[in-house]
Amino acid sequence: MTASLYAVLPRGVDDPTRPSGGNVYDRRVLSGLSAFGRPVVELEVAGGWPAPEPADLHELDASLVGIPEGSLVLVDGLVASGAAAVLPHYAGRLRIVVLLHMPIGPDRGEELVLGSAAAVVTTSAWSRERLRGWYGLRRVEVARPGADAIEHLPPRDAAGGGTSFLCVAAVHPGKGHDLLFEALAALGDRAWTLTCAGSLDVDPDHVAALQTQVYARSWERRVIFTGPLAAGPLATAYDAADLLVLPSRSESYGMVVVEALAHGLPVVATAVGGLPEALGHAPVGGLPGLLVPPEDPAALAGVLRAWLDDPGLRERLGQAAARRRPTLRRWDETVAELAAVLDRVAPRTPVGTSSPGRGRPGDAR
Repeated sequence: MTASLYAVLPRGVDDPTRPSGGNVYDRRVLSGLSAFGRPVVELEVAGGWPAPEPADLHELDASLVGIPEGSLVLVDGLVASGAAAVLPHYAGRLRIVVLLHMPIGPDRGEELVLGSAAAVVTTSAWSRERLRGWYGLRRVEVARPGADAIEHLPPRDAAGGGTSFLCVAAVHPGKGHDLLFEALAALGDRAWTLTCAGSLDVDPDHVAALQTQVYARSWERRVIFTGPLAAGPLATAYDAADLLVLPSRSESYGMVVVEALAHGLPVVATAVGGLPEALGHAPVGGLPGLLVPPEDPAALAGVLRAWLDDPGLRERLGQAAARRRPTLRRWDETVAELAAVLDRVAPRTPVGTSSPGRGRPGDAR
């Protein structure tokens, strides 16, 4: 029987009020590993990761010390990047694999953690190249997020105006809702609506400032904040929209882009981080959406204006999104890639029989 995998996760990974791409990824791959016969023991640790308090580090240490020697331990990068005071000390006793969604560096603590790990897995090639450039890590694996197959798509009418915009992101400054609002204000008297689906409690002051703009511009019937949506309602939102708009200031990958494309929904997004990677290309060429420079509401307004004014553009992007759908990877591929890394670094001797040690250099470099 395969030895248990210990998974160290930030507390609240399943909190429906604060969903995130990292949390969804963790849940999907851990469920997939369990389904393929690898027992998973989950250890949730509280704290303000990746900037923990001393008590948070103490809780993490207490969780790790009870794990049998030689065990395979998968640590979510949100925890790992802030745990330089703890994780490297276990490199000689445990086989630690860091699953890094978004690098925080360049940061000396993150470098120490990743350098001591038995393996590092990122969720985008962009993140991998960041780590190689910052820290000189030679061997970093990539396991990109998957997408669920959508059997039945709603009809999309390019001649219908394309006025229904959807932004799926927690409402905080990093996601760029303020930039989107500025762009929308520049569209003049064109018709449009915007549904903002995402957590409202990450930065309440930012949310309040955006809501003040809604009232000041008399957008009460045009802009809706739904809060986080569960799987069914979110799928309905994708199907009801004409265009996904993601004006993020930073993204390691952008799982919502892949989710939108799985629904045949074209995308407008900023060209930051892994977003171009997530958008990809249709098999016969052409982007299934448009990319704009970050921090440039004028450029964002320009592409939204073109989208609204040009039925031919809407038709071309819609066709490219439809062609991109079959090329999207599935979650079982992601699970298989992660499983291959785990198998490679798994201990060659039975758990509990390896010689003890603390601070042994890892294999990631």
